[in-house]
Amino acid sequence: MSEGANMTKKADKVPAARTKAPNYRRREKTKDFLCTVPALGFFAAFVYYPIIELFRISFTNWNLIKDNYKYVGLKNYTWLFAGSGAEKWLASLRITFTYTFWEIAITLAGGMLLAALFNRESKPFSTMRAIVFMPKYIGVSTSAIVFMWILNDQFGILNYVLNAFGIASQPWLNSEKTALASVLILTGWRVVGDGMMIYLSAMKGISPEYYEAAKLDGANGLQRFRFITLPLLSPTTLFLFVTTFIASMKVFQSVDVMTSGGPYEATNVMVYWIYELAFVEFRVDRAAAVACIFFAILLAFTMATMKLSDKNVHYES
Repeated sequence: MSEGANMTKKADKVPAARTKAPNYRRREKTKDFLCTVPALGFFAAFVYYPIIELFRISFTNWNLIKDNYKYVGLKNYTWLFAGSGAEKWLASLRITFTYTFWEIAITLAGGMLLAALFNRESKPFSTMRAIVFMPKYIGVSTSAIVFMWILNDQFGILNYVLNAFGIASQPWLNSEKTALASVLILTGWRVVGDGMMIYLSAMKGISPEYYEAAKLDGANGLQRFRFITLPLLSPTTLFLFVTTFIASMKVFQSVDVMTSGGPYEATNVMVYWIYELAFVEFRVDRAAAVACIFFAILLAFTMATMKLSDKNVHYES
C-alpha cells in the first residue's frame, strides 16, 4: 500500500510541475517584451508616425503660404509622374544615382585597397591610418567650406597646383560638367578612411591558416587576395554597400553648402530638391509625394540587394 501511495503522489506532482513551467516561460516573455516597450514607443513616435503622416500629407494640397488644406487624392503623384514635375524628377534621380555610384565605388574600392596597404602593425602605419580616417569626424559643413576655398576657380589651391604643371584652371564649382565631381572630391576625402577601417578590422578577423595553406599550395599574393581575402570580406562588402547606398542617396549638406543644387541644377540631388519644394516653393504636399516615392525606392533597392546577396556572401571567416 505504501508503494502505491507513493506512486500516486509522484504522479500528482508531475502535472503540477508541467503547469508551472509554461507559466514561468510566459512571465519571462512578458518581462522581455516590457523591456522593449520604451524602444518601440520611441520608434513609433519618431519613425513610424512621421512616415504615416508623410503619406497622409502627400494626398493633400498643403501649401505653407495658405492656412488650410484639403485632400486631393493622387493629384501630387500625377504632377510627379505625368505633369510638370516628371522631367525634374527624372533629372534629380539620375544625378542622385550618379553620385551614389561614385561614392560606393570610392568607399568599397578605395577602402579595400587602403586596408590592404595599411595592414601592418607599426607606429608609422598606425599614424597614417589615423590621418586617413580623421576626416570622417570633421563636420560636413566645415569640410565643405574648406573645399570651396580649395576648389575656387580664381584663388583655389587646386588650380594653383594645376597651373604649376601647365594645366589650365577649371571652374570646379561653377560648371555643369565639374560641379558634381567637385562634391565627390569632398565625399571621397571623407568616406574612404571609414571604408578602410571597416575592411581592416574584417581582415584582422581572417584566420592566418587560410593564407598558410595557400602558400603551401604555391599561391602568390594576388591569388591569395583574389581567392581568400575577397570572398571572406563579402559580408563586410555587403554591409558597406547597403549603408553607403542609403547614406549617399540622402546626401544634402555638402550639396547645400558647396553648390546649392547648381549650377543649372547640375547637383540637384533628391533630398535637396525635396528641401526646395518644402521650404523654398512652400509646396509641402509635393515634397511629401516625392519623399514617399524616394522612400519606396530606397526600401526596394535595399531589399533587392539583401535578397540577391544571399548566394554570394560567405560567412566562413
